[in-house]
Amino acid sequence: MSELLEILYQDEHLVAVNKPAGLLVHRSPIDRRETRFALQILRDQLGQHVYPVHRIDKPTSGVLLFGLSSEATHRAAEAFAGRQVSKKYLAVLRGYSDEQGSIDYPLRDEPDQRIAKAPPVEARPSRTDYRRLATVELPIAVERYATSRYSLVEAQPLSGRRHQLRRHFKHLSHPIIGDTTHGAGQHNRFFRQQFDCHRMLLAATELSFIHPYSDLPLTIQAPLAKDFCTLLAALGWIDAVPSCWLPAKESALSEPD
Repeated sequence: MSELLEILYQDEHLVAVNKPAGLLVHRSPIDRRETRFALQILRDQLGQHVYPVHRIDKPTSGVLLFGLSSEATHRAAEAFAGRQVSKKYLAVLRGYSDEQGSIDYPLRDEPDQRIAKAPPVEARPSRTDYRRLATVELPIAVERYATSRYSLVEAQPLSGRRHQLRRHFKHLSHPIIGDTTHGAGQHNRFFRQQFDCHRMLLAATELSFIHPYSDLPLTIQAPLAKDFCTLLAALGWIDAVPSCWLPAKESALSEPD
């Protein structure tokens, strides 16, 4: 049976799917060995051409929007370019972050791996707002301390730089768990060994914008993947997550009697 993607929203112009962690949006020279791509899977699933409106990293799961025509894609992409889209993510960080904050830290575009000598570029303004949802302190020494602390945060990038959340939280010295590029290797290994968690703990949970044809507000939410929910349950964090971001089973379990 052919692989299928979970469709979160679909009309005659747009379709949104819940991209699994580890799946590229489309073919890329950065990962030439990969043979699975969200674009091709969805094209085969719908039996028509689809066009990515935006991108999320391969190790990130969650809401991914496509246009069903080049015109619809262009209209929707204009909202992203004009910062008229609200994006929310859920992430697990090393350490205790502040209860809430704004990371206003310019980022340079990361060099294109296809270009041997990419010209230097200036850092561009970049901002991420976040709020802490929960914390945990585990009685296990991962680094030099006797215990290890972690935070669950909701993050909202207000600009669209590559790897923005990953780089911004690294800048705060609270890297995202499972990030093999910008993260903390000791903690990544600890989560693999202790929780059998082999993914980056970052999920695009919500996308809100004005529909380019109806001019009505549209919010698309992606339930967290099973492996992410398993990790949250192990840390006692299920109740800290908005129920609209949980699969139906976990959402029902988190509701009070």
